[in-house]
Parts: sequence; structure tokens; C-alpha cells
Amino acid sequence: MAAQIKMYTRKWCGYCTAAERLLDSKGVSYENIDCTGDNKTRKWLVEVTHGRTTVPQIFINGRSIGGYDDLNAMDRRGELDKLLWDKGEARTTG
Repeated sequence: MAAQIKMYTRKWCGYCTAAERLLDSKGVSYENIDCTGDNKTRKWLVEVTHGRTTVPQIFINGRSIGGYDDLNAMDRRGELDKLLWDKGEARTTG
């Protein structure tokens, strides 16, 4: 089963677009939550990410993994696929 992914983004964010492209390349679906102008959500994100003020902020199965640089680093180390997919599940990428 694929992981549950939530990504908090803002309009005109190049790193958000890059994170979307990386997740799209993995063939997973994710919930994109635009927090542009939503100060309440932005304040909550800073609290739950221990002070991070940048976007995107990505959560996989409820765990904060950070932003695009963190997502990309996990992918380069081979850790991202393990988080995204159960061991026995076949996947297709586009």
C-alpha cells in the first residue's frame, strides 16, 4: 500500500514544484495543501516542524520529513522508496 503523503506548499514556490515532480515520478498520490495566505496553518507548521518556516513541508504517514532538499536527499540515499511503498507492492512510474 502506498504511503499517505501531505505536502504543504505556497503559490510560486519553485521548491514545491520540484517536490511535486519528484513525487509524481514515484507514481504516488499526495495531498497538496496550499497555505498561501493561511497564517493559522503556517503557524501550525512552524510548531510541528520545530521551527521550520520554509515550504514545502512534507509529511509521510504523519511523519515530518522536511522540505524538498530533505525529500531529494532521502531519494538519493534510497530511503524514499522504502517510505513510499510496502515491501511487496509492485509499482509503476511514469
